[in-house]
Order: sequence, then C-alpha cells, then structure tokens
Amino acid sequence: MVTNTYVVALIGGIASGKSTAAGFFSKLNVPIIDADEIAKKLTLPGTEAYLKILDHFGDSLLNDKKMLNRVRLREIIFNNHSERKWLENLLHPLIRQEVADAVRKVKAPYCICVIPLLAEKGDYPFINRVLLLEASSKNQQIRGQARDASSIKKIINAQSTNKERRKMADDIIENNTDKKSLYAEIMLLHKRYLEMSKLNR
Repeated sequence: MVTNTYVVALIGGIASGKSTAAGFFSKLNVPIIDADEIAKKLTLPGTEAYLKILDHFGDSLLNDKKMLNRVRLREIIFNNHSERKWLENLLHPLIRQEVADAVRKVKAPYCICVIPLLAEKGDYPFINRVLLLEASSKNQQIRGQARDASSIKKIINAQSTNKERRKMADDIIENNTDKKSLYAEIMLLHKRYLEMSKLNR
C-alpha cells in the first residue's frame, strides 16, 4: 500500500488510556482511525460478519434491539480461547482492510491508528511506528471497573502482557498519573511525529 502519511499505531491493554490519548491527538488535528469502532461498524445488523456471528453463537447473543450484546460476547470469548480465535479469524482480516482503506484517504502529515490487539507489525505493513500506552494492573482494574467490572480481570489476563507489547513498541507512555501528564507527553510525541512525517515523504 502506498501512502504519504506517516502511520503511528497506538496500542495498549484494556483501560490503559488509549481513548483519552486518542482524544488528545484528535484535539491536535491528527486523524484517528479506531479499530474498535471499525469492528462495531462491521458487525452492525445485516452485515456479513453480523450474520456469521449469529450463525455461530446463536440468537441469544442479541439484545432487544437486535444488536449484538457485546458484553455477553466478551464474556464468551474471554472464557473460551477457541471461540476468541474464531472471532478474531473472522474480524481481523476485515478490520485490517478497513484500516488500510482509511489510511489511504488521510491527507494529514501523520495519523494515529488505534489497534489494541496488534500482534505483529507485519499484520499492518504500512505502520511506521508503534506507540504503547501502559498502565499498571491496579490502575487498569480501577479504570476498567467503571465500564465492565465483571470481566475486567479476565480481559487483562487474556490480552498480551506489557512485556510482549514492549517488543513492538518504538515509543512508550506510562500512564499511571493524571491526564495533564499524559497530555504533556503526547505534545512531545506530536512534535516528533510531525518531524518524522517530513522525512517519510
């Protein structure tokens, strides 16, 4: 894929602060491409992925509005490794294609691709750099309980460890303090990425 845009992947475990970080980059007019949002779009009622998921897991996965019950789906896949792999094999190729298509349309010097489950850079060959957002397990649990208290520990245990993510990372932010500190670090990276984007052209 040919693109003049410098592509930074933003990775990190659940409740590490990825959404907050992406929001800060967005305020700096950096385009954000979010793999989780793409996954939601790909599984809306009537889509091919939606129909395959229903065929595999059954109608009990639907809520009253015929939408996928994502909390229930999360419970299933984080309690069953084979089911998680099945869902990943279905969605990840579709997500990769959508991310690539979105990157092609970017006109800005650089963009942020939020890809929480990035396993290898080779999955997204157009990525130039990887930014890892880390948080301690304690902070992940505190932040995560606000949205999914019942399964936060299982999700943390099922995801890659920070040690594994560090092998891919070019830049690391330890997000264990406050939003002001996070924003200050993002401002520094923003300036660096703008400079790197010039060298990429």
